[in-house]
Amino acid sequence: MASTDIYNFIKVNDALYTGGQPTEDQIQSLAEEGFSTIINLATFDPARSPANEGELVRSLGMAYYAIPVVWSDPQESDFAAFERTMLELSAGKTLIHCAANFRVTAFYSLFARKHLGWSPEQAEAFRERIWKGSDYPLWRQFITRLEAQIEGTTADKPAD
Repeated sequence: MASTDIYNFIKVNDALYTGGQPTEDQIQSLAEEGFSTIINLATFDPARSPANEGELVRSLGMAYYAIPVVWSDPQESDFAAFERTMLELSAGKTLIHCAANFRVTAFYSLFARKHLGWSPEQAEAFRERIWKGSDYPLWRQFITRLEAQIEGTTADKPAD
């Protein structure tokens, strides 16, 4: 089993990868492939999540960060926690995951806009690899609101 078997797996660059929920075997593979960090944006789901994901990850010598983003209620504070975690990451290969890579692609595209100089088009193209054909108005509003803040405006303020 390889990390590339993780649901909706995306290689962003040689140090950063995103995906859906990895299995215990996939987490073991990540350690064998030299990953140093796993960031989990999913809430615990006993039907999908390993019961002891954080413990397993740490036992394999990797750092583990859990930022449980409630799918039906994403918060700016969730993004702020993600942003702090990303800015404090040690060097090494990192997997950022959630249940299906929707939360992750939303958060990472916003982070890349704010900190890595991605254009709106780059961010949208990155998200669309996972989001294409889906309809989640609450998330679209959340992304639009944070993009407006990143651009130094607010979604409620009329353009000049």
